[in-house]
Amino acid sequence: MAPAKVSKICCIGAGYVGGPTCAVIALKCPNIQVTIVDLNKSRIDAWNSPDFNLPIYEPGLDDVVRQARGRNLFFSVDVDKGIQEADLIFVSVNTPTKKSGVGAGFAADLNYVELATRRIAAVATSSKIVVEKSTVPCRTAESMRTILEANSKPGCQFQILSNPEFLAEGTAISDLFAPDRVLIGSLQTPEGKDACKSLGDVYAHWVPENKILTVGLWSSELSKLAANAMLAQRISSINALSAICEATGANIDEVAHAVGCDSRVGPKFLKASVGFGGSCFQKDILNLVYLSESLHLPEVAAYWKQVVELNNYQKRRFSKRVVDTLFNTITGKRIAVLGFAFKADTGDTRESAAITLIQHFQEERALINIYDPQVAESQIWQDLSEASPNVPLDQIKKQVTISKSALEACHKAEAIVIATEWKEFKEIDWRSVYSHMNKPAFLFDGRLLVDAEKLREIGFKVVSIGRGE
Repeated sequence: MAPAKVSKICCIGAGYVGGPTCAVIALKCPNIQVTIVDLNKSRIDAWNSPDFNLPIYEPGLDDVVRQARGRNLFFSVDVDKGIQEADLIFVSVNTPTKKSGVGAGFAADLNYVELATRRIAAVATSSKIVVEKSTVPCRTAESMRTILEANSKPGCQFQILSNPEFLAEGTAISDLFAPDRVLIGSLQTPEGKDACKSLGDVYAHWVPENKILTVGLWSSELSKLAANAMLAQRISSINALSAICEATGANIDEVAHAVGCDSRVGPKFLKASVGFGGSCFQKDILNLVYLSESLHLPEVAAYWKQVVELNNYQKRRFSKRVVDTLFNTITGKRIAVLGFAFKADTGDTRESAAITLIQHFQEERALINIYDPQVAESQIWQDLSEASPNVPLDQIKKQVTISKSALEACHKAEAIVIATEWKEFKEIDWRSVYSHMNKPAFLFDGRLLVDAEKLREIGFKVVSIGRGE
């Protein structure tokens, strides 16, 4: 039997993965109708907004949506219609770390994946290719297949594929336009391989054939966790070295450059910082830890767990350095936190280092001004409330102020903390900032972003991560 030709795609989940991925597929495959469905009406309304005020910020995304929306790209809350009409369905729903029950704090919560799978089985009246797009534990596809087969209508057959995303927020659109690789995992049966070819043909509209990798289902699922774990491991490795640099007087930038010049190592992900964040790194490593423990591999679990523990240590270490430098107390002192997103060029705040730092500063009874060019005020209050569930929001607002600009945030502050590497923070009028701060004026660079020597010439006391000044 020849591989089925895909003419209609449905994506369940209009978030950070499903939205950009399927918008680019629609742009690159004008002959394929792409419908992105979500039960969250306000999110779908934002995707459909006349002024393209999209629910997520990603450079270049609005241009893609402008070109394809209404042509062959559609956003809808009618999940059932999307499922019924599609030849191929991406499941791109949230898989957060479990907060309670077995595996709490480590295992992925697959509730949304299961709900989506059961909905497909209940609604589908024809055979479908179902593609696992969410980041999931190894062998999740097996569970999805069991549910689909147990609940399918007569004559309906489902082929399950794994097609993990390898997007970096802030560069997601360019990553989608020119991916390092597209990974497709399938069962190694004739039907599984045909389904794999059908999805591969969609990507082949713009991705070179040698970059479309086809592997077994379980290898594909594990490859996603492995890739993120190894990237995070590099960050924790360089951050561990940054602590040694501070203690010895070495410069972490110089060490990272020297190490990165080795072609076996390479320079990427060797930038010391206050710690990694985002929706994937910590979640995927904890997933790997839980998987390892489930497979009775405690030494493997302990190895990967240390990557996350080092990341948490780096955040604690940085906030303690702020307190120690400000004469061992920040009670009643005003601290400007520049940046709230977990990294530049995204509005995503999940697992952002800024949240942890601010929580520590709150515990020390400091006054905190926050400025971020992309994160909505409502998101900041939500994140701070979730980080301190026992503290009423009114109480948080007595300590925390959200500012409209970096200059406003720094006004009459004792110290500035750079928590996100936004480009605009490089271009601030630092002389003006200094003139409006309390003295001595401290600046803590958690992203190695600014020119420390120039700021010292202005009068700042500068503390940079990984430098033993």
